[in-house]
Amino acid sequence: MTPETIDRTRRRLLVAAAGTFVAAELGLASRAKAGTVPAADAFSRQVKQIDAGLLNVGYVEAGVPTGPVVLLLHGWPYDIHSYVEVAPILASAGYRVIVPYLRGYGSTRFLSNQTVRNAQQSALAVDMIALMDALGIKRATVAGYDWGARTADIMAVLWPERCKALVSVSGYLIGSPEANKAPLPPKAELAWWYQFYFATSRGRAGYEKYRKEFAELIWQLASPKWDFDDATFERSAQAFENPDHVNITIHNYRWRLGLAQGEHQYDALEKRLAAVPVITVPTITMEGDANGAPHPEPASYAKKFTGKYEHRLITGGIGHNLPQEAPRPFAQAVIDVSAA
Repeated sequence: MTPETIDRTRRRLLVAAAGTFVAAELGLASRAKAGTVPAADAFSRQVKQIDAGLLNVGYVEAGVPTGPVVLLLHGWPYDIHSYVEVAPILASAGYRVIVPYLRGYGSTRFLSNQTVRNAQQSALAVDMIALMDALGIKRATVAGYDWGARTADIMAVLWPERCKALVSVSGYLIGSPEANKAPLPPKAELAWWYQFYFATSRGRAGYEKYRKEFAELIWQLASPKWDFDDATFERSAQAFENPDHVNITIHNYRWRLGLAQGEHQYDALEKRLAAVPVITVPTITMEGDANGAPHPEPASYAKKFTGKYEHRLITGGIGHNLPQEAPRPFAQAVIDVSAA
């Protein structure tokens, strides 16, 4: 064989071995049925910790250490287990996969008790840039849904040089408190019932007391055809025991409505985001055909992506938590956009 053939063979063997190792380590045996937990707690047992910016971030890392990097971001009220099957698929394809807990989730903690428990949109994106810096990652494909998609969108807008490509479920989710002052039709407002609930002191107290019950209800409403079992939910619900989870959740939704202040160090970033800038990096947006959560129509945001762009509708009763409900299509989107 030629030296080039030998190198390619070695790389294929390395990727295959890495994928096998990751799958074994994470306990990702095939599920007996949709929603069944593969080897309870296996994914979260791999969590590492690193100081990054204002946080000590908990994250899972899988795959080839020298491979192209993929950063996978979860939403509310979910956690890193949304990527329990996506991560080994990408790892076996030769990627270095990073799956962090956002501020207010899991083992991620603020380094100082004095830090404001702020969840405005730009703060979460700054967290992820700080994590990339701490891990020595110059550039990554960024992918997410819900809060994670918004954070990925913002990273692509504000730091395009750090984002090789983007996968965003429900498309362009960047907004501003000013824009959110505009009322929606009643049916659309109804879908945001929890946002208005969180605007009240009763809502905050209710979420504090019933956070697990609340999260499970959101899962059911947002993914009405996802037949997840109790063990799958309980595995993720542990992340909501984070001491800052309630404060982060409440601040996020109140800030969106202009009912809570952000921090001045993010003012310049928020001013740029309020102008709803276009996203120039290669992007694939995705939507499930049974997403029960509030989400925009793809036609409403298609022109916000000016680089190489594609939208994919995933059918078969796929709801809001698309990467966990349809891991292979999500992972394929990451692979395809990374090659753009």
